[in-house]
Amino acid sequence: MDVGGTSTRALVVSVRGQQLGSGLAGGGNPTSHGAEPAAAELGKALAEALAAVDPARVRAGIIGLAGVGRLIANPEARDAFERAWRAAGLRCPLTVVGDALVAYASGTAAPDGTVLIAGTGAIAASVRGFALDRVADGHGWLLGDAGSGFWLGREAVRTTLAALDASLDLGPLTRSIMISLLGSTAVAKRPRDTVDSLVQRVTHRPAIELAALAPLVISAHSAGDPSAVALVAEAARLLTASVGRIRPPGDATPIVLGGGLLTGTTPLAPAVGAALADQWPAAPVSRAGDGAAAAAWLAARGVLPAEEAAALHAALF
Repeated sequence: MDVGGTSTRALVVSVRGQQLGSGLAGGGNPTSHGAEPAAAELGKALAEALAAVDPARVRAGIIGLAGVGRLIANPEARDAFERAWRAAGLRCPLTVVGDALVAYASGTAAPDGTVLIAGTGAIAASVRGFALDRVADGHGWLLGDAGSGFWLGREAVRTTLAALDASLDLGPLTRSIMISLLGSTAVAKRPRDTVDSLVQRVTHRPAIELAALAPLVISAHSAGDPSAVALVAEAARLLTASVGRIRPPGDATPIVLGGGLLTGTTPLAPAVGAALADQWPAAPVSRAGDGAAAAAWLAARGVLPAEEAAALHAALF
């Protein structure tokens, strides 16, 4: 299972790689939605995935979840997940791992390597024996997540405020930020009045909503806006620096890129790929794939010989 804040996906596969069932439900992260509502979505996805499968035949199961430490530390949430698991008829143990490990496994079958994720937030982690080892960033919007969607959105607003302070002409990026937040590109006679309105509009919303402005940076970059080009370049530098904090020079193990900013068609993906290739030229770089399939493969590793596990990864990905 791949459990996120907006969706919950379940996948049942055979040890030969045949997909036997799949299920989709709403957000199942207990940190975002609460223990019982999250477990209810978990149950929906499981029921759909197991509709044509005898649950007693399932030998192993893994859930990939962002903020897994908070689930483990919350007995109420853990119990709710366990009840949903048993209510689906599953008798195998339930194992919960971090979404970073699932992203890594979706990109490579190598036991050691590095994963870099940039979506709403950002985190880098080294993997040793298919377990997370050292971690860099992932500190959340207030203290970190450098180079993430949140970071891009916040920096775009700061760029707009600086342009207004200096009475500069607005470019594609700053105009789009003004329209998104204020509904107009009009600047008051006293530019400070527009600055104050922009600041109030941002501070009266949840801070994490700044991540929704990241696509405006991507669009402005495509239009050649120098401010957007500079922000994407800085985001790539920061993300690469996060990898450098946990990955030694000359390391030739794989690097897997995950998260929407690094797996979608964004200018940040090739910028980060090029920066990583400069620092670790011998390392293969791949993009993360299906998280639910990766979780299923991680579960299968516990019941299959090494050769069969490798063949299953090739069949799934």
